[in-house]
Amino acid sequence: MSNPDPQLTFHGAAGTVTGSCYRVAHAGGQFLVDCGLFQGTKTIRELNYQPFPFDVSAIDFVLVTHAHIDHSGLIPKLHAAGYRGPVYCTEPTRDLLAFMLPDSGHIQEFEVERLNRRNERRGRKAVRPIYTKADAIACLDQVEVHSLNDWFAPGTGVRARLWNAGHILGAASIEVEVEAAETGGRPLRLLFSGDLGPEEKAFHQDPHAPRDVDYLVVESTYGDRDRDDLPPDRRRDILRREIVAAMKAGGNLIIPVFAVERTQELLYDIGELFREKAIPPAPVYLNSPLAIKATEVFEQHAGALHDVRQRGEVFYHHHFTFLHAADQSRQLEKIRSGAIIMAASGMCEAGRIRHHLKNNLWRSDATVLFVGYQAPGTLGQVIRDGAKSVRIQGDEVAVKARIRAIDTYSAHADQNELVDWVCERLPVSQTIFLTHGEPAAFDAFRRHLVDRGCRADAIAVPQLDETFSLRLEGAPAHTLTTPRVRSDQIGRTDWHNDYAAFILALSQTLQRIPDDERRRALLRELKDLIADADDRGAG
Repeated sequence: MSNPDPQLTFHGAAGTVTGSCYRVAHAGGQFLVDCGLFQGTKTIRELNYQPFPFDVSAIDFVLVTHAHIDHSGLIPKLHAAGYRGPVYCTEPTRDLLAFMLPDSGHIQEFEVERLNRRNERRGRKAVRPIYTKADAIACLDQVEVHSLNDWFAPGTGVRARLWNAGHILGAASIEVEVEAAETGGRPLRLLFSGDLGPEEKAFHQDPHAPRDVDYLVVESTYGDRDRDDLPPDRRRDILRREIVAAMKAGGNLIIPVFAVERTQELLYDIGELFREKAIPPAPVYLNSPLAIKATEVFEQHAGALHDVRQRGEVFYHHHFTFLHAADQSRQLEKIRSGAIIMAASGMCEAGRIRHHLKNNLWRSDATVLFVGYQAPGTLGQVIRDGAKSVRIQGDEVAVKARIRAIDTYSAHADQNELVDWVCERLPVSQTIFLTHGEPAAFDAFRRHLVDRGCRADAIAVPQLDETFSLRLEGAPAHTLTTPRVRSDQIGRTDWHNDYAAFILALSQTLQRIPDDERRRALLRELKDLIADADDRGAG
């Protein structure tokens, strides 16, 4: 390596909350912390199809903070590109990955198969999936587990230790020591927060990690907002009110869920509400094979969960029905009222939830309850922000259902909790890197850290693919070659969202125009504008 300083490159979660991937290059080799899937707008998701922006053959090992797909979902792609080294994580994370990665591979194949049918009809070239289910299954043999708080040596010149992050089952912050001759004999110390859980988080103790490191990489998802930290009984009461109101409205209650952690929290709380007779009897359908498998892993590790009143069948109740097969899912179309339907994905970008939204959004007596973060440009964000109609699977669907949202189930620390966590890690001798967030979150988080005594010049907000040379004296030098996506295209909707909104607006406008001749006149005007744009482009 030409540069003697260890180098840290941000290949994901820079300016956005997904695609977590950090690469450390040092005298003894290279390694990754996380290798996650990009989610959000089509512009961002297209990064998943591009080659890795680094030499896969140079990677010695991978450290994984937790099982969420935006932190682990490109490990099968890494395997498909030839990586055969170890992937280190906690035991619960390994158990979740055993289901989540093959499921992700299945989704890639299914989505591409459907897209290629459309492409064939349109005369377009076929595309390949990011990776296959077989790739995902094969990479599981590379996973090795380590317990929290125990040092281990994953590679030459590197020691690592996992700390409870309090985010989801198995989630860890990762402390890394890297030997470097230029540091005068002592190793360079880095701490990667991963995703941090809030106070009063169900199932898990508060996050914990060491202090006095050289470089700190910290998530910033909710760096610009605070929530009320509610104890479990108050959180359940908020859910109770939403369920009661949804049942009184007369239709179904549709809950887009994240398969891991959010689903299990809801199952536990709904079961408790049934046991307390705090909500009326109602059928609850969990319509997500992945969420069902994740629930089995949680049941397997139930003995390690906190704030759980009973042991054994923690996440089951006689009102619950778990649906595995697609034909079972289709049977729910016949249910017009009185059911609670939970389905993935949590941001409504894929999976069976889109089917349920298509069948219920247009019903004024139905309720859609969001219980998690919605990334910019996702269907969930468009609905939550008040769209009057949306396009789902090529069809226009009116949004007449009651749209509700609660944030008491967030698995992320809020602004004050993030600031407190960082301050408890002080002193950080060199730089605090703010990642896994959006511009407004970075700005607010940075201001609050400065207010609490952190030096403004020691806080950095990396751009995608930006590299920093890690030194023990002076600010780290940084370089940024041509990024894969411009910074102004991250953390916002893209032209695909604009196009979808335009098609909906055009359709609605044409329907409002009272006669065919005026409709044709409008279409001629648009056609002329398109022709002018083509001429300007050709010129």
